Amino acid sequence: MTKNLAAEIGDTAKLLADDPIWLVLIKVVGIFAFLVVMTLFMINWERKVVARMQHRPGPNRVGPNGWLQSLADGLKLAFKEDIRPVLADKWVFFLAPVISCIPAFLAFSVIPLAGEVNLFGEQTALQLVDLPVGVLVVLACSSLGVYGIVLSGWASGSPYPLLGALRSAAQVISYEIAMGLSIVAVIMFTGSMSTADIVNAQASTVLGAFPGWFGFLLFPSFVIYVVSMVGETNRAPFDLPEAESELVGGFHTEYSSLKFALFFLAEYVNMVTVSALATTLFLGGYHAPWSGEFMNTGWWGLLWFIIKTLAFLFLFIWLRGTLPRLRYDQFMKLGWKVLVPTSLVWIMAVAVIRTGAIQQLSTGQRLIALGVVVGLVLLVSFLLPDKKVQDSKGVPLAGSGFPVPPLDLAVPKSAPKRKVKVANIPKDKAAVTTGKEAE
Repeated sequence: MTKNLAAEIGDTAKLLADDPIWLVLIKVVGIFAFLVVMTLFMINWERKVVARMQHRPGPNRVGPNGWLQSLADGLKLAFKEDIRPVLADKWVFFLAPVISCIPAFLAFSVIPLAGEVNLFGEQTALQLVDLPVGVLVVLACSSLGVYGIVLSGWASGSPYPLLGALRSAAQVISYEIAMGLSIVAVIMFTGSMSTADIVNAQASTVLGAFPGWFGFLLFPSFVIYVVSMVGETNRAPFDLPEAESELVGGFHTEYSSLKFALFFLAEYVNMVTVSALATTLFLGGYHAPWSGEFMNTGWWGLLWFIIKTLAFLFLFIWLRGTLPRLRYDQFMKLGWKVLVPTSLVWIMAVAVIRTGAIQQLSTGQRLIALGVVVGLVLLVSFLLPDKKVQDSKGVPLAGSGFPVPPLDLAVPKSAPKRKVKVANIPKDKAAVTTGKEAE
């Protein structure tokens, strides 16, 4: 850790405690504006990147090179007709998108955007609040967001939103556990749950050259967190609650106008929040990739923080443009049978290392070596195919797992055609009948 670093471990909370009320309000408005602008940028950036991946033009009409397209879409949603189904619960139907949106903004309040800066003549840290349990606040807010999704599906009065809401509840429970376990190793290594303390603990270097980021030292935790944050935010390939192919649109099928815009806003704000938390926990936060004072103090930290956050947001877009949606059983197997057991084993290994059971190497070298081993085991578990069980008694299965008819199936012969008897009418009677009809 550098000597001239402004906010040392434990001092950020004291620095923020001296902020006047007007400065706190400016920070609140600034965080809100930052998240809204990032949402508008992310929507357009995602459409442009996916279009480039699919060799087609993206938004290029509204504004310079199409960069105002998301703003135009937001204004369009504001003026669309707000429709509420007849069977919907009025108040719950209205409050559900609000419940999803508020925790998404609230979680960003404990994220340190930069170190000590001079803001309107006041020395402060570029962070709204530094709590002793800041990491738990982010996890709690991400857990509360699912209540809005579940309530929106229940209050819509339709089976498709309800199915999407039930899927989301199971999804968040599964991947919230894996995400929480991935953060335990970081807390054990730092000895604090304060986000500012975790960032400051990564200011040192490893082996004299490499940054002491927990993404390197705790590589298995980093991989598990990245996978869990994609599942936590309902993004492809884990976007099962919104699966358009079988659920029309998922939990927000019956929503329109500003209510639908709030769900859209909550999804992208959650993406920014989990990406910012990944930057804080594993990539050194606002610290530059090198040590020293050059471009590593003051407002430069905000630049490094935004660059690292955008790298994670690009990962979201990359996954959406390349991977197909998983089946539900594959999704649950990955969470419960791969991520959770691997996290538990890795936490035990970190605990052994931290107690000094192995004394030959330094702590950083031991964590890097063990992280590489656990990462290779995790990679092999992903690549190994599932063992196919042959069931000779039941109906034979095809490669996709669906039952198929037996190979010796004989198609029954079709029944002979029945002859229809037509009554014979004498010609003289037929002529008389025709004459009467003519008259």
